[in-house]
Amino acid sequence: MAQKSLEDQLCNAAANGNLSEVLLCLERGAAINGLNSYSRNALQVAMLGHSKLVGELLRAGADPSVRDPVCGLTVLHDAAREGFEDTVRVLLDHGADLNVTDDRGYLPLHLADMKGHKGVVELLIGRTGDKRYKAD
Repeated sequence: MAQKSLEDQLCNAAANGNLSEVLLCLERGAAINGLNSYSRNALQVAMLGHSKLVGELLRAGADPSVRDPVCGLTVLHDAAREGFEDTVRVLLDHGADLNVTDDRGYLPLHLADMKGHKGVVELLIGRTGDKRYKAD
């Protein structure tokens, strides 16, 4: 059986929400923005409900603006769509662009609104500074 690359190990740990394994992979030299065998990086496959893990990946240098090669989604789109308010906040605090659209023209705000995640909608609107928009 072939040994998995450090990036595959890092991505598996991130996807499983295993913070201690993520930190160990990084300590062993895994490239924070390196791709796994499915062309995704650790932040893209991370368990998004685990905001502390996402924060550690970002502090280690993960790029919050990497887009999915298939549909153009960023991690912020994914977190907003799923209603992970704490993770959305962490991503924004680390420079995620809330004004980037996916391949269908949707902002993270649109996806959060379509799914009824009022807290995420309010957070995103608050970060835009544009008071013309209000959550229902």
